Amino acid sequence: MTFYIHKSLCFSEHKGDRMSKKIGVCIAVVIVLLLMGASYYYFFIRESRTKLVVMHAGSLTLPFDYLENRFEENNLDVDVQMRSGGSAQLVRSIIDLNKKSDVLAVADYSLIKNELIPEYASWYINFARDRMVLAYTDSSRYSSEVNEANWYEILEMDNVVFGFSNPNDDPCGYRALMVIQLAEIYYNNSKIFDNLIVENTYITISESNGTYTITCPENIAPNQKVSVRTKSVDLIYLLQSNDLDYAFEYRSVAVQHNLKFLTLPEAIDLSNTSYEDTYKKVKVNRFPDQSSSGKPIVYGLTIPKNAEHRDTAISFVKFLLEEYKNGKMDKFGQPAIVPAFVNNKTALPEELKDYVTE
Repeated sequence: MTFYIHKSLCFSEHKGDRMSKKIGVCIAVVIVLLLMGASYYYFFIRESRTKLVVMHAGSLTLPFDYLENRFEENNLDVDVQMRSGGSAQLVRSIIDLNKKSDVLAVADYSLIKNELIPEYASWYINFARDRMVLAYTDSSRYSSEVNEANWYEILEMDNVVFGFSNPNDDPCGYRALMVIQLAEIYYNNSKIFDNLIVENTYITISESNGTYTITCPENIAPNQKVSVRTKSVDLIYLLQSNDLDYAFEYRSVAVQHNLKFLTLPEAIDLSNTSYEDTYKKVKVNRFPDQSSSGKPIVYGLTIPKNAEHRDTAISFVKFLLEEYKNGKMDKFGQPAIVPAFVNNKTALPEELKDYVTE
């Protein structure tokens, strides 16, 4: 039997090929146009947005990521550029390196008060509080045994590794040293600081008339028992990887990263204004020539004088204060100061005066 294929079928097949090619060309054109649009957006629209530089303490990373996203949603012409670091390190970068920042938020307001005002800033706002804790994980040695009464003895054990941030760079680091010395007073044990710090680093301590002065050299030189990092949040990864058993952290950082933590007595955790006279018995001299005295933990912010986008910075600070005031930031574990405190209301931008008290 012989079969014949009608020419119309052949014709349809060729038409289908041509149609497929046309569809392919159309798809390619659409892709090119999309890529051109994306390139246009990136190079002309996105790059033309106001770049608001916000320097902030490492412990503010997660809350400020939230603020960045929320602020940009409501201000499409602004690109918030977050830069985290140890608070003392950030302050020095403005002073020593003339780094420009539109907003500066630090974990210790006194860094602004004592080192930036009046030359580099005119005012500061205190907007949140925190407290020191001892963070750990289920894998930490003796994690099932550590408690408020024996934590320093656990840290002294030969096979336990603990850490804190660099006191020359980060307030959490010099506060960790304060906590350890305050523990000597609280537990009536004069060997705690020597056993944990002096024997394992180049950090020294002296006492005069009931005031303890801790001195941090440029090279802290921790041995294998102690781990020191630039920012306190850098220690989180060491805890999670089981390279570290315990770390002195802010409670907020432990909460944000779902870490276990030991709540320390208020007499040593730098949280309660009722213990101000006790806290100030400890002072830390930081390399090269700065000094910090014990006091309750308070976060502070300012708009430095070298800010390049002052109006946008004011809008961001206003937004930040609103979010803290309205309880939106409570989930990050840093209790808001409401109303926020300002040291110099006269110097404060008018747009911010309704959010603060002097």
